[in-house]
Amino acid sequence: MQIQAKAVGVTGPHGPLLRPTSLRVAPGQVALVTGEPGAGHTVLALTLAGRMRPHEGAVLLDGRTNPAGLRAGVAVVDAPGVTEPDGSLRLRDVIGEELAMAGLRASRRAVRGWLAERDAEQHADARFETVPATTRTRLLVESAAARPGVVALVMDCPDRHTDDPHAWWALARQQAEEGMAVVALCTETSSRLLGIPAARLGCREQPPALTVHRRHEAQEMTK
Repeated sequence: MQIQAKAVGVTGPHGPLLRPTSLRVAPGQVALVTGEPGAGHTVLALTLAGRMRPHEGAVLLDGRTNPAGLRAGVAVVDAPGVTEPDGSLRLRDVIGEELAMAGLRASRRAVRGWLAERDAEQHADARFETVPATTRTRLLVESAAARPGVVALVMDCPDRHTDDPHAWWALARQQAEEGMAVVALCTETSSRLLGIPAARLGCREQPPALTVHRRHEAQEMTK
């Protein structure tokens, strides 16, 4: 499944929310997208996921306009004010909701088991906002990836929780290795620290997404 944004722009009551931006990402790829605060990170995330209609340009799914397909196949992770969990909730409640969305068992016992498998059971009763940032992001990414039909993830500004972008970038690469198409939105500071060629919000000409070896391909290469 290839997602292509062709000069998508969104306008609000008081002016542009997202200036025309182009982007292309496919399974096994990570697209790093950068911009200054207010440049439209969340607007692009929602547009890529078919949840917001662009006023110009189009988002194509395998070469066609298919908003329903985008909504079914693209998960927006931790978008501020949209899919961001309530920080006052306990971690077990947040993950319970995520597992229920994925069609998985979401009983208290099942949630604790899921957290234990990811070395996070000790945080089960903690308020979500007090759980270490890297752990929060990892759990949200993994639970989103478990949803039926999801083949692409849009990580919305994970760098707002930490000054070190390398941990969430490793998560993005890991999901691409598993076959996901991944878009990671961040600030320009984070992209400079990573040293990765990044697409820019408000630009039509972009560097290609980073292609990683999918896990089964890497295993074949080592045989």
